[in-house]
Amino acid sequence: MIGLTKQQARQFLLLKHGLVGEHQYDGKSGIMEFTRQVGCLQYDPIDICGKNAELVLQSRIRGFSKNMLEELLYQDRLLIDYPDKNLAIIPVEDWPYFERYRQAARLHAGSYPQMETLTSQVRAYIQQVGPVSSNELNALHLEGDFTWRSAIHWSSGNNVSRSVLEQMYSTGELVIHHKKGTRKYYDLAEKHIRADLLHAPDPLLNELHHHKWRVLRRIGAVGLLWNRASDAWLNIWGLKTEQRNRVFHELLLEERIVAVEVEQMKERLYCRAEDLPIIERILQNPELQERCEFIAPLDNLMWDRKLIYALFEFDYKWEIYTPALKRKFGYYVLPLLYGDRFIGRAEIIVERKFKRLVVKRVWYEKDMQPTEELVAVVKECFERFSIFNDCEAISIEG
Repeated sequence: MIGLTKQQARQFLLLKHGLVGEHQYDGKSGIMEFTRQVGCLQYDPIDICGKNAELVLQSRIRGFSKNMLEELLYQDRLLIDYPDKNLAIIPVEDWPYFERYRQAARLHAGSYPQMETLTSQVRAYIQQVGPVSSNELNALHLEGDFTWRSAIHWSSGNNVSRSVLEQMYSTGELVIHHKKGTRKYYDLAEKHIRADLLHAPDPLLNELHHHKWRVLRRIGAVGLLWNRASDAWLNIWGLKTEQRNRVFHELLLEERIVAVEVEQMKERLYCRAEDLPIIERILQNPELQERCEFIAPLDNLMWDRKLIYALFEFDYKWEIYTPALKRKFGYYVLPLLYGDRFIGRAEIIVERKFKRLVVKRVWYEKDMQPTEELVAVVKECFERFSIFNDCEAISIEG
């Protein structure tokens, strides 16, 4: 059992995430190192001031630019779009660990007798013309009378072209070749994933082993987690309270996770055993250089908002789906981190036509005084964020 103060727990999380001290990660190699550490980056297509995965990386990777992620996904093929915690980006070497989901999708396809004929048509078309989106497939005039929902993909609908593409994506026959805005273009997986990965059997023997692998992965994705209901466990099939309790019990016996008691918190937290060197460093009370960073709404660090409140006393809700009249802050608001505290939040939009970053408003936490020094630090953060968004001017409205 390890005992930490709240400040030490915060410092551990931020040091593990590369959000405090000197930047730990550089360039494309740093993107790969960080993504392998956290397992996945949650993907969201909304682009107000950068897409979620880009926002995650800009706060951690020295010299990050959006084209770096594009290259790793669609040129180098070291990363791949794949469902993990909802829509996500994962290292391509993790492909075999999700085979049970692709197998479920293959069985699911048997529920629709038309699917085999439709997939044959689409396969032949892609072999002939190359990567396609559902729009290009409309030329085939595919016909099917069914309302479809993929076994592993969260979208649903009755557009036949899109349904067939997403079903073939779910079974692993197709991968996303590239995106134009929010439109996805699919190609045959065999062209882009090494055969030894593409056809590898599931390395996990049964559901218990799979749950242990995924729970350990999610603990690593956040840094500290408790054994209770949490958004951090989303999209792990079959992981109910009973299964989660057994997984935690076995991971503790195997010494793959370590229990952590934090002052003034009733519930224990857990970290991966491999992250103990970071805790040991924190226990030595190092002086860590403070950084000011914008944090993504769906950042790995923010997956359990109740935990964030317990450790940071920062109450954050992504209000993008909240009706405008009921929003407390704004449509797309980013948490603002400085040192080991969330000092506030900001609503930022990018006017791409004018290459202008617009700071609509900044809300500081009640106990934060916007001193001249603090405002200067935040302004410098705006400037770096402007460069990340390829803007040439900054407009601060409030």
